[in-house]
Amino acid sequence: MHRRSFLQSGVAVAASGTLAAPALAQRAAANTLRFVPQANLANFDPIWGTQFVVRNASMLVWDTLYGIDDTFTPRRQMVESEEVSSDGLTWTFRLREGLRWHDNEPVRAADCVASLERWMVRDGMGQMIRALKQELVAVDDRSFRLVLSAPFPKLLLALGKNNTPVAFMMPERMARTDPFQQITEYVGSGPMRFNRDEWVPGARATWTRFDGYVPREEAPNWLSGGKRIGVERVEWIIQPDPATAAAALQSGEVDWWETPLTDLIPVLRRNRNIRIDIADPLGNVGCLRFNHLHPPFNDPRARQAVAWVVNQPDFMRAVVGGDDALWRQMSSFFTPGTPNYTEAGSEIASAPRDAARARQLLRESGYNGEPVTMLVAQDLAVLSAMGQVANAALTQIGLNIDFVATDWGTVGARRASREPRANGGWNIFFTWFAGADCTNPSSYLGLRAHGTNAWFGWPDDPAIEAGRLKWFDATTPAEELAACEEINRAAMISQPFTPTGFYQAYQAWRSNVSGVTPGPLPWFWGVTKS
Repeated sequence: MHRRSFLQSGVAVAASGTLAAPALAQRAAANTLRFVPQANLANFDPIWGTQFVVRNASMLVWDTLYGIDDTFTPRRQMVESEEVSSDGLTWTFRLREGLRWHDNEPVRAADCVASLERWMVRDGMGQMIRALKQELVAVDDRSFRLVLSAPFPKLLLALGKNNTPVAFMMPERMARTDPFQQITEYVGSGPMRFNRDEWVPGARATWTRFDGYVPREEAPNWLSGGKRIGVERVEWIIQPDPATAAAALQSGEVDWWETPLTDLIPVLRRNRNIRIDIADPLGNVGCLRFNHLHPPFNDPRARQAVAWVVNQPDFMRAVVGGDDALWRQMSSFFTPGTPNYTEAGSEIASAPRDAARARQLLRESGYNGEPVTMLVAQDLAVLSAMGQVANAALTQIGLNIDFVATDWGTVGARRASREPRANGGWNIFFTWFAGADCTNPSSYLGLRAHGTNAWFGWPDDPAIEAGRLKWFDATTPAEELAACEEINRAAMISQPFTPTGFYQAYQAWRSNVSGVTPGPLPWFWGVTKS
């Protein structure tokens, strides 16, 4: 009650201050779309890392060879045509005519070869392709060839997926950057240019429409089709304070807010100039992620101890507030309501919470009160809420929590460290996965368990990986589901991460903005402002 009252009063105070001043609101030209993203754009290399905010920004700058639509079907994007040999081993791709980089140089096949080589090092599906790759070469300026040692039927899905890292195409000189080092140049062939000289991390980032972009003729659908930008300029306004962001939306200082706080939705609904809808029907999967390299969570019993006290209703109500229609409990690692959802082996998730069992598992793991460093991003309300709930639950079972309150950019950098916590490493951080990314294991970052090649946390579980390979070999939906059941059983035991629940979120925009559509990320193409 106090939290809701405080937030509502905060909106009223902020709305009466300088943010709502008519002079400021009038500066927003009709050809400029001002957007409040989910987090600060602290870095800008979509291959080096996996943060959604970086992926979302990158969609404006870099294009892809293929792009999935809302049925998860890969469609041609930069590619004009492809040929595949009868044995499935040789793929030849031809680029569309007229593609140009933002520096007005033509897009060449050699650029795509270098981009794919860099992406293959960091992406899970890319690593599988890389293991099969016998040749990847430019044939001429518009064509390149990939030769595999064994068929990879889901190749086009890998090249067109929305999961991070996305297979973005970059100029060869940029794509030759070490995959573990960040790029320092931001030239793409996508629908907008990035204004590097205006970028102020923590404050704003801006883009200008690229008039040399050649969109496809098809209607836009998720990552596919003609990406026509309806404004001259897009500005991201970094605003971590929800009350201030709400006031800015009400006053017209900003046009679109990606992740409004649920508690503020009733206030926003009362404004007839604001539209609100579910951002993505496939929702999100909350994640409590472990570092599997160092004690205590290098022992599966310690990870299971945490799973036994993670009470999803507590986490989800902290995340979404009092709107119980926005969340549901999930005894699975897969997105509820989708064909591969399974509760196989789910006792640890579906049984009543058991703190005594958790303490016993901690003792058996050898834990003896050592500090556990938990990284909690305070500038993302979802992650801050999960961190607070986890801190109370894990302290209850005897974990000595070192609560590190920081920002998401710092979490994104620190989670890459494999050092022990005493040397700047970590033990737990929080994030979420888009439900669209968790419908199957193809590029589900959180479910990869191939050791040091896995996503941050580096779990190592051959049983999960074996089930994943069975999914890739499956030829029917029944076989795919059976593989997911095998994966779910193994993951419930090894806990690569502990799901904190499934939830949906709202997005909000001004009524003079048209074309906002739901999906796993904000689609800027087709959006106009009157």
